[in-house]
Amino acid sequence: MSSDIKKVHLRTKGILPVQKLRMLADAGIISHAEGYPLQDDQFQPNSIDLRLGEKAIRVRSSFLPEDESVDQKLDKLRQYDFSITEGAILEPNCVYIIPLLEELHLPSHISPQKTLFNGTSDGVDYQIISGEHLSAKANPKSTTGRLDVFTRVITDYSHRFEEIQSGYKGRLYLEVVPKSFPIKVQTGHRLNQLRIRHGYTVLSDQDILRTHSSDPMLFTEGGEPVEVDDLKVNNGLFLSVNLHGEEGQIVGYKAKKHRDYIDLDNINYYEVPDFWEPIYSQHDDHLILEPEAFYIFASKERCRIPEYLAAEMIAYDTGSGELRTHYAGFFDSGFGGRVEDKGARAVLEVRSHDVPFLIEDGQTFCSMKFEPNTEVPKFIYGDDIKSNYQGQELRLGKHFKQS
Repeated sequence: MSSDIKKVHLRTKGILPVQKLRMLADAGIISHAEGYPLQDDQFQPNSIDLRLGEKAIRVRSSFLPEDESVDQKLDKLRQYDFSITEGAILEPNCVYIIPLLEELHLPSHISPQKTLFNGTSDGVDYQIISGEHLSAKANPKSTTGRLDVFTRVITDYSHRFEEIQSGYKGRLYLEVVPKSFPIKVQTGHRLNQLRIRHGYTVLSDQDILRTHSSDPMLFTEGGEPVEVDDLKVNNGLFLSVNLHGEEGQIVGYKAKKHRDYIDLDNINYYEVPDFWEPIYSQHDDHLILEPEAFYIFASKERCRIPEYLAAEMIAYDTGSGELRTHYAGFFDSGFGGRVEDKGARAVLEVRSHDVPFLIEDGQTFCSMKFEPNTEVPKFIYGDDIKSNYQGQELRLGKHFKQS
């Protein structure tokens, strides 16, 4: 073992920031397929982008491995495989499994009295000193959700999507189901992202109220901090949908069916009217959602994520299963800027199931849960990393031409 040892101390609970993620990558805890080294721009303030591998597997149905490996399940459900190294089209409402280029080698629980060594090719050994479990959570990237592409990470022997337990060592697989549009994907495309946690701690409702009172996280449409007494909290901070606007103002979009495919390489390329039907403000500020249609709306409130926190958007449970909001969940530190920037709207991806569903301006739609970072990220969401949606209002994905 090399005498050149670099220690990685994880002393506080929370989401690992970019600088710690890079250390874990150097230590081999986050690794990659041969010939596909990790790229610097995969690292986000609180997460790492996951890349599609070389092939896609068309399967008969979605699944969870539970007591088997993913490959064992694939042997039962596989219909055919095809290469995506030169690009290939995924058809709507078909289920595909794509092995990812990244792998995880999470240590089992390590106490401060025990250490884990991972040798690296440059002769440096890393000593990970941790007081809590290291686990991981995946979520679709914002652009993935805005294209109505349903994705979730699967791991061997897991009974849950997206969650990766302490001690997991192996490949990562992505289930991909385009819903509204065919999409053209290629090896290296990034549809999902991964966060790694040291322990698990979520801000309580009291913590949210206390934080907001000194460092506002939610703002009115006019840009004023929401009064603490007006915040809706219940195991998270609730946001509502905006359907109000001036006459003729667009307040949402509805996806059109049976359109041409979208090539994920084409940024600011597609004409909005070719794929989306605009929804204009109505005098009565309400709308009836069509069953199984896909909609894009914006939150009524404007939000910001302080640099010492990371957030995840959680779909609002109506108790009836008729409404699903927000596929893409992670909000990075720095989203919405500083307090003086007065936040940014959250974009909501919405689908009603089974029956027509009435929504009204200001109706509760989703909630945000907050977790602390183990330390402030080296960089945060915003202009410095060319973030696509900083300061956004209602906005479609980056593949569509923006007015």
